Amino acid sequence: MTDFANMISGYRRFRQIGWAQQRERWGELRDGQAPGVMIIACSDSRVDPAQIFDTNPGEIFVVRNVAALVPPFETTPGLHGVSAALEFAVQVLKVGEIVVMGHGSCGGCKAALTGDLKDRPPGEGGFIANWIKLLDEARAHVVAAHPDQGTVEATRAMEHEGVKVSLANLRTFPCVRSKERSGELKLIGAFFAISDGVLNILDEQTGEFSPA
Repeated sequence: MTDFANMISGYRRFRQIGWAQQRERWGELRDGQAPGVMIIACSDSRVDPAQIFDTNPGEIFVVRNVAALVPPFETTPGLHGVSAALEFAVQVLKVGEIVVMGHGSCGGCKAALTGDLKDRPPGEGGFIANWIKLLDEARAHVVAAHPDQGTVEATRAMEHEGVKVSLANLRTFPCVRSKERSGELKLIGAFFAISDGVLNILDEQTGEFSPA
């Protein structure tokens, strides 16, 4: 199990090798960034977008949270972390593409499907339960199609639906909607299967995912 002391050792290797090898690149990034792609991914430690896409520093703008969810556009008081990052990526960085990447064995999607955390108090699962309520409507569709929620098929369907929910919610943001219509912005749904390492891309016309 990795602890912070091990991570410091890793940092030292990076400083001596990785940073030194790309010193010119880091120099270019010193005064700003211009990533072309925003990726919304899960916080799960097994699905690091930079590793999966083998990117260099400064190429992708990443937001990670439980189940790779995007809440719908709203102006109610509160702290809107995903919305703030999205606004920055679209309006300031002017990314050309937004990728929502779900993944296999997603604990957030599984919790949404099983309802195991329902009615838990904050600090004991309640924060997660409240967050994954974003998937309630999708869950109803999944359960209708897969009455046995314990099957692999039901779980995978929930994980796929999570990507579609986030794409739909992205389109509730006026800046995203207008830029997509003008061709300045493209939305992409993706799914990384932890079990076999295959990246799948969503065809929004058919609703199906297929290997990249």
